[in-house]
Amino acid sequence: MSEAATAIRLALVGNPNCGKTALFNLLTGSRQKVANYAGVTVERKEGRFHAPSGRQYALLDLPGAYSLHAASLDEAITRDLCRGFYPGEPAPDVIVCVVDATNLRLHLRFALEVRELGRPMVLAVNMMDAARRRGIEVDLAVLERELGIPVVPTVAVRRDGARALVAKLDAMSQGLPPPTPRTDHPVPDAEVLHSETRRLLSLAVSMPRRTAEIDDMLDRWLLHPVVGLMSLAVVMFLIFQAVYAWATPLMDLIDAGTAALGAWVGATLPEGPLNSLLVNGIIAGVGGVIVFLPQILILFAFILALEESGYLPRAAFLLDKMMASAGLSGRSFIPLLSSFACAIPGIMATRSIQDPRDRLATIIVAPLMTCSARLPVYALLIAAFIPARKVGLFNLQGLVLFALYAAGIVSALVVSWVMKRWRRDRSEHPLLLELPSYRLPHPRDLALGLWERAAIFMRRVGGIILALTILLWFLLNFPGAPAGAPGPAIDYSFAGRIGHAMTTFFAPLGFNWQICIALIPGLAAREVAVSSLATVYALSATDDTAAAQALAPLVAADWSLATALSLLVWYIYAPMCLSTLATIRRETHSWKQVGISAGYLFALAYLASMITYQVAVALGAG
Repeated sequence: MSEAATAIRLALVGNPNCGKTALFNLLTGSRQKVANYAGVTVERKEGRFHAPSGRQYALLDLPGAYSLHAASLDEAITRDLCRGFYPGEPAPDVIVCVVDATNLRLHLRFALEVRELGRPMVLAVNMMDAARRRGIEVDLAVLERELGIPVVPTVAVRRDGARALVAKLDAMSQGLPPPTPRTDHPVPDAEVLHSETRRLLSLAVSMPRRTAEIDDMLDRWLLHPVVGLMSLAVVMFLIFQAVYAWATPLMDLIDAGTAALGAWVGATLPEGPLNSLLVNGIIAGVGGVIVFLPQILILFAFILALEESGYLPRAAFLLDKMMASAGLSGRSFIPLLSSFACAIPGIMATRSIQDPRDRLATIIVAPLMTCSARLPVYALLIAAFIPARKVGLFNLQGLVLFALYAAGIVSALVVSWVMKRWRRDRSEHPLLLELPSYRLPHPRDLALGLWERAAIFMRRVGGIILALTILLWFLLNFPGAPAGAPGPAIDYSFAGRIGHAMTTFFAPLGFNWQICIALIPGLAAREVAVSSLATVYALSATDDTAAAQALAPLVAADWSLATALSLLVWYIYAPMCLSTLATIRRETHSWKQVGISAGYLFALAYLASMITYQVAVALGAG
């Protein structure tokens, strides 16, 4: 029997913000596999670890839930998996329920619900170190006696913080009954659960105060209606400054390496189709996208750090009133912030919004958030047309990038406000959020999160971007120019003909035929537009030196400032990639919403780019 088949299956459950994911990272390290549950877009994370005894465990990190009375798709999946009743997923051998030692008043209630399932279960009381610092005393022996299940302390941010949990699991593994589905899930009465939680707290927990002094002190400033909003604006502004200031040395290194590799391959291989495919197609195209990996990872690092610190729910609370006036909810903030990384997980995260009206509005405007796939296009054009000079203490290129992100945010609020005016139901929905304690992000969790994002990006580079680059190279090279043709061969290729035909429609925007060609594969993934431009200009070059140059100086010499500004504005609103459209279809179950999303974004992109180009030309930038 295989090792995977003999591994003991553990299900890790708990409320959001209980430290469950940190515990998962501590136990599994880099031995993680991320996918989606069958039939839905909910992320599925599974990892493996070996206990000192040699026994192997398969650990499934279930979506955070406040109750097994499911109010969202996330909670429904957690409930069904714990019962062993989810299609395609075997029942867990043991449930590990994680609770926050500093917030047992809320978390114990969920643990009591899980206990009623009647499965083998361990209660992991996490953040015991933070509880001790606040003077909170938790009598684990009393909890274990009263609950009738094993209770162990954990500190997920310490290297040996899960030792007691692993030892207890090893001890339990000797005589586990075979896991079987439980269809007879009892439904505990809510008042009974509250009463039992109060009883357990009175017996086992001594708490000098309900909230930490440091949390209260920080919240006085960070939740202030004026100071808090100013602090949030400063944080977001500094993030975009850092994206440019910190990434430049690494980007220069990658750019130099790509150029050197292209020159070496070009000099080594004989002239011919293979040489052209490798140098002008794959290396120029894929290398033109990889160079932006440092900027993407820096942006992700800040988002992960804000999430780990407990600041994001407070930002949602701060922005609730403003977002409600625009037809959204404070709960929309986290999905929209996730959309800065990619609109797909942002749209998936709207499942936490229980009101259908607010959820649909958030899905519709999520693609207006500037996802990381747009960052390569922005970085290319800003580097080519915006001088790298200081404006006071700030970098001018960073200021322009911040303005582009701000334009996307403002546009999203305007669109959602218009949607609100058209809706019949204009009522407001109150925001109820748990504000977790502040904590310093753990380097291990940040490193694993960045590794996961880098792996996703590189899979896209090695998958769809590579495939589209090779396809575009073929379309740009075939058929060849007829004998005696006066123009360059690329004008007679399939792609050249398509690009020249499209210029009639896009001429009011200032787009040349090279840009028109790049827009087509950009529908599959926006960052492919950069690799497409790199391939087009490499094949359009009249000598090897020009082909080896970086893309930025080539477009700076070929385009006007008006064209560059028009393309920048186009990508603020550009219709989302096909994967995002597919996600909207899965989440809304409506082709109509897909059509509305793609249609309004294309209309906004065309109109805004045309106005930008025409105004820029009138001001002498054409």
